[in-house]
Amino acid sequence: MRISEIISRSNDNFDITDTLKEEEFESLALASADLDFSFCTFIDNEKYVDNISKSARMIVTTDKIAKLINDRGICISKNPRISFFKLHNHLSKKDYYTKKYDFNSQIGHNCNISKLAHISEKNVKIGDNVTIEEFVAIKENTVIGDNCVIRAGAILSGEGFEFKRTENKEILFAKHCGKLIVKDNVEIQYNTCVDKAVYPWDETIIGEYSKLDNLVHIGHAAKIGDRCLLAANSLIGGRTVIGDDTWVGVSSTVSNGLIIGKGANLNIGCVVTKDVEDGMSVTGNFAIEHKKFIEFIKTIR
Repeated sequence: MRISEIISRSNDNFDITDTLKEEEFESLALASADLDFSFCTFIDNEKYVDNISKSARMIVTTDKIAKLINDRGICISKNPRISFFKLHNHLSKKDYYTKKYDFNSQIGHNCNISKLAHISEKNVKIGDNVTIEEFVAIKENTVIGDNCVIRAGAILSGEGFEFKRTENKEILFAKHCGKLIVKDNVEIQYNTCVDKAVYPWDETIIGEYSKLDNLVHIGHAAKIGDRCLLAANSLIGGRTVIGDDTWVGVSSTVSNGLIIGKGANLNIGCVVTKDVEDGMSVTGNFAIEHKKFIEFIKTIR
């Protein structure tokens, strides 16, 4: 793809005012994405310039920041973020971007599916021995493995909270073109919501044998490892990666874009804003190592 070709075919410049240098790209992604194909991204703050992925070949940015970027294609916009997501929303309607292959939804053998559940007629694949209770909604671009249980009221492959403020005080919604993969032997309990990913190459993943309690929220493109236990009211922000065998306690909140190590313990009610190492136990708001938290509490009681 080329920006100039997209603009020419769409009769929309997406608020891009100039192209200083043009390079081809295969998809869109955030600037630091570690991908093995070329992509277009945006930079609206100088602090991100040093972390641009080698695969980011086309950058939507401001005049000022463009002077700091070498050896990439450059487009100029007063609001690079809005131009980028306008471009994404336009491309979300194009098969060459979404790489969407429509198929009639497939349901495996020996499944127990309530008549009151809604399963999209297109682009859903359900494995064998799956239980889906009443008032579940399973939207397009969902894959559910074998032996899974989806309890009443759960929503799978929803479109998440990806909104952008514009200069004219409107709010732009970013379309979700990615997938949700629920692996074998997962249980998702009552009124839990799991969003699909934003970009067509990306996936939200729930790993094998993981269990999600009631009222859990999993943001777009989060990756939950195998055998994880997420207790009621826990919230996992978009793009966060949680390692295998991790415990997420009741009403815990994990910010977006974090790395939570294998075998970690996020204790009840914690608010996690930084990466957590393998095997670490964290507590508090903002969360710190559990032992340090307890030592601090002892000093004030």
